[in-house]
Amino acid sequence: MRILIVGAGAVGGYFGGRLLEAGRDVTFLVRPNRAAVLARSGLRISSPHGDVTIPKPNTVLASSLSETYDLILLSCKSYDLESAIDSFAPAVGTETAILPLLNGLRHLEILKQRFGPNPVLGGQCVISASLEPDGGIAHLNEVHNLSFGELDGSPSDRTEAIASLFSGARFESRSSENIIQEMWEKWVFIATGAGITCLMRATVGDIVEAGAADLVAKLVDECASIAGSEGYPPSEQVLQRSRTVFTTPGSLLAASMFRDIERGSPIEVEHVIGDLLRRGNPGASPLLDIVHKHLKSYEARRIRQGAATRAAG
Repeated sequence: MRILIVGAGAVGGYFGGRLLEAGRDVTFLVRPNRAAVLARSGLRISSPHGDVTIPKPNTVLASSLSETYDLILLSCKSYDLESAIDSFAPAVGTETAILPLLNGLRHLEILKQRFGPNPVLGGQCVISASLEPDGGIAHLNEVHNLSFGELDGSPSDRTEAIASLFSGARFESRSSENIIQEMWEKWVFIATGAGITCLMRATVGDIVEAGAADLVAKLVDECASIAGSEGYPPSEQVLQRSRTVFTTPGSLLAASMFRDIERGSPIEVEHVIGDLLRRGNPGASPLLDIVHKHLKSYEARRIRQGAATRAAG
């Protein structure tokens, strides 16, 4: 089975690298700068589960993409989704499966509108990883889980084939007959973590130290209520995990969106926060609404400062 990984950043590079390590047929669809780094230094992963370097992994630029692939693993940021779709569209054949690992659910409708419902699978991953300044990928903790499944929950030959393909690679993977529920539960967790650490501009431990742990409980409840209204209420176990993770004294945990803000980078505010808020009842999620407006204010300032810098240059 031929695999095309869209992007070789923290997520795509990690899972793609592990698949290459296991001898799978993997090609990375990348931009020219990333292709040059991979050609020069290889794909380098540092991880508690073992480091690996793949010298000169197979890469392809969008301008040269002409062959179709059996599986497309989509790992881009949501704000790059439209351009990513345009870049990998020539690789989608009649039997191609598209497995997205984006947060939220809005991307599923976008992908189905472009390619029809049949190629699109549900998928989600749990991993803390970063793309380092030298181009390497740092896996930051022990967790590296990936699950996938048909959108209607049915078993299929292709999910069995993908499960077999992933088996033996150094990450945890499984086929799921309840993938949409899992995606919703992750969405509640991600929205809570991103929402509270970005709103407070602080780590979890600092938020607890400030006496603001009660805000976490409120945000969990608001996000979970929206999921429930859509027919996917998170389990109590999942909710308790969120409450525990985001109220641990001394924790240095901060959402990747918070780290993006600290770097002055683009953020996935609409895909993670805005779309969730729009699915709820107006006025029913006041804290989530404040989070959304706070993040939109950051975006507005970032765009304004970027325009000022370009004008000065």
